[in-house]
Amino acid sequence: MTQEVKEIFGSASGSSGSTPPAALAAKVRTLAPSMTRSMQRVAETVAADPAGCAALTVTGLAELTGTSEATVVRTARILGYPGYRDLRLALAGLAAQQQSGRAPALTTDIAVDDPIADVVAKLAYDEQQTLADTAAGLDTVQLGAAVTALAAARRADVYGVGASGLVAQDLTQKLLRIGLIAHAHSDPHLAVTNAVQLKAGDVAIAITHSGSTGDVIEPLRVAFEHGATTVAITGRPDGPVTQYADHILTTSTARESELRPAAMSSRTSQLLVVDCLFIGVAQRTYEQAAPALSASYEALAHRHRR
Repeated sequence: MTQEVKEIFGSASGSSGSTPPAALAAKVRTLAPSMTRSMQRVAETVAADPAGCAALTVTGLAELTGTSEATVVRTARILGYPGYRDLRLALAGLAAQQQSGRAPALTTDIAVDDPIADVVAKLAYDEQQTLADTAAGLDTVQLGAAVTALAAARRADVYGVGASGLVAQDLTQKLLRIGLIAHAHSDPHLAVTNAVQLKAGDVAIAITHSGSTGDVIEPLRVAFEHGATTVAITGRPDGPVTQYADHILTTSTARESELRPAAMSSRTSQLLVVDCLFIGVAQRTYEQAAPALSASYEALAHRHRR
């Protein structure tokens, strides 16, 4: 065993911060695209056969995947485990869950000749899996901190383009209905010029699945540099956007295919995170939020009586 592996093993003593078993498959799906090919082999192997891999030593898994011991340990750490021992424990736990009757985490591709009933079933399954993966991998400490900042904010700016821009609009209209001042910006020029006006006590939120959308990163950087509390909602926790984020909320996504672009599943997971933020803020500001919601319902009620 190499010295590097020994050092990493030395820190692996069952840390309470390890990724729980239920989140392992979600982590693999989310992080594998950003890994090296050798790390991907390790991650995909442990997710496909948790019971078999749980019985292997670090050397055995390295031989099985055609990689090195160091690669196995690095992969374990990227997946959220201090060392390989912790990963083996999680694999054993995941195997036990699957053996108890829990359905395996599968992704079903949609074929061009699929009947519409099959399309409905496959999309429903994949969106359900995406939501479960996002919930399992969401850091509730980071979420709580973002909620605290939003609840006390003088103003919130939300940045997103394309499908993420629609999610940004969804969040701002929810915040507006409970009495918060919030703006969604999809125009990159307006986003930056508004970000310049932010300061301590304000909140800026960037929504980007790739974590590398320049039109979203630039206003977040400006907001960060002007002292605002910044939040990144992203499927790539190692992406460039996170260097300007005080709080990172990670989303998951189903595997992209020809008839199911990534924007479909990323939007689903982003909306879950947005809803969690909204409910958290509504809870923290209930005395203000409840009357504001009632007033907005009353103002729109006549439109629903026609």
